[in-house]
Amino acid sequence: MDTWINAILVVVILLNLFLLGSSRIRALVQSAAIQGTLLGFLPMLVNPEVSVLRTLVAIATILLKGILIPQMLFKALRDAQIKREVEPLIGFVPTMLFGAVGTAVSIAFASKLPLLKGHAELIVVPASFSTIFTGFLLLTTRVKAITQTIGYLVLENGIYIFGILLLEAVPFLVELGILLDLFVGIFVVSIIINHINREFDSLDTNRLTSLKE
Repeated sequence: MDTWINAILVVVILLNLFLLGSSRIRALVQSAAIQGTLLGFLPMLVNPEVSVLRTLVAIATILLKGILIPQMLFKALRDAQIKREVEPLIGFVPTMLFGAVGTAVSIAFASKLPLLKGHAELIVVPASFSTIFTGFLLLTTRVKAITQTIGYLVLENGIYIFGILLLEAVPFLVELGILLDLFVGIFVVSIIINHINREFDSLDTNRLTSLKE
């Protein structure tokens, strides 16, 4: 199972780099959906024993992260009629390089942590840190509200990955709580995106400064 877990996490890390280097917002949503779907299989792989609660968490993760939330974002894209992220605060190539450096630092840092033997054989910690850093970069270097929303989703994916290490100690209801919080957050942000686009005919968050008195 460790091989499958590491394989999934490697794909997640590669998707992180793609998210940082792509300007097409539809491709970003699709990548975030793929990432969320892959993460949905982790609870079942970490512990192969059949559990109703573990199965429900896996299904909820795939439905929310892989289907429902991406569909909400696609609807926001159609309503706003946007296709690309333009003029980010930091260019796409430099941002991707930052992401690569962050991933390397995450791997080096994780190798120094006193992890349990079973955990040390997995790349859960570096993948978690790398994904959190990717979400942070998307939140801080992009100007489109919907891209920042994807950054929020990716950041939560990183937290979810780290939670895999605590599956035995933390009840699955905590993971369900995180998923529900994420769903509510994306729902609210989708409403905000619609109002921003209707008011300013743009999703550039820099335009929000014009609301100041």
